[in-house]
Amino acid sequence: MKRLIRSAFVRSLGARLIGAYLVVALRTTRWRIEAPEEAWPYLLAADGRSAIVAFWHEVLPLAPMLWWHAHRANPAMRMTVLISRHRDGRMMTDIVRRWDVQVIAGSSDRPKPGDAGQARAKGGAAAMRSLLELLRSGSLVAITPDGPRGPRHVLQPGVARLAALSGVPVVPAAAFCRPARRLGSWDRMILPLPFGRGRIVYGAPILVPRHGWEAALPTIAASLGAVTRQAEAG
Repeated sequence: MKRLIRSAFVRSLGARLIGAYLVVALRTTRWRIEAPEEAWPYLLAADGRSAIVAFWHEVLPLAPMLWWHAHRANPAMRMTVLISRHRDGRMMTDIVRRWDVQVIAGSSDRPKPGDAGQARAKGGAAAMRSLLELLRSGSLVAITPDGPRGPRHVLQPGVARLAALSGVPVVPAAAFCRPARRLGSWDRMILPLPFGRGRIVYGAPILVPRHGWEAALPTIAASLGAVTRQAEAG
């Protein structure tokens, strides 16, 4: 089974099937979008503004709608999603590319003690450099700050570090829909069902200082929690 999952053909076939299902499920859902007025210039990339859109890993199957609605309002905008190099990350990469979203494989965090291999550290550094270049060019960047391995809803520091280095704000985001299923994965990923109702909620942009950026982590985590509760309450 593991050899089958590693197969490029099986992964591509699975991505096509899941991607086709998500197109049906997401586009037959009636979405309501809520955001504070100060967030819209960043979400629509107005006047070349860029931002880091942060949402929990469980929202990834719903994330194409964050991009799709914004792109309808501004067809010139660009979105890049940071996705892990793991097998599930490669599958998700194949899926989100169906929505014309650019993907960078890697992590915005430094490797933890005991993590294997210098290659992982180099991959994270390369991803960080690429994300900085994209933000400086006016692209939106989406990050799941509790991914790729959890713990669920525990903020990793990479999102604040990236915001501090780039000088762009973090815009917390959440999405939920009914009916939906929660998968048995570590993040309890949300699988939308067709013909439902959904809610996308953005928080106010959070500016992170270049020095002392660690102090912004509780603010980002609290805002992510607030927009998640708001989306799920809808």
